[in-house]
Amino acid sequence: MPDVIARKVRVFGRVQGVFFRQAAVNQARALGVEGWVHNARDGSVEAHIKGDAAAVDQMVQWMRQGPSKARVEDVTVEQVEPEDVSGFSVRL
Repeated sequence: MPDVIARKVRVFGRVQGVFFRQAAVNQARALGVEGWVHNARDGSVEAHIKGDAAAVDQMVQWMRQGPSKARVEDVTVEQVEPEDVSGFSVRL
């Protein structure tokens, strides 16, 4: 089994109110990564993504663009310890 890695991703720009979270859930499930995504108070979207390195990297790349109505201005990516989560969901 491949090594599991995790990344904390923050996406800044016009990323709330454009279905970013639901699109992220759909993309994460398609890639087979686990974790969560939520709207942060500062207007950004934050996500915890865990899985094999190739899939996590693909998810991070997707988040640099987001869904069609999003306007991503900046993305930060931090290596973190994998959380004990299964599946991928929206956190409120």
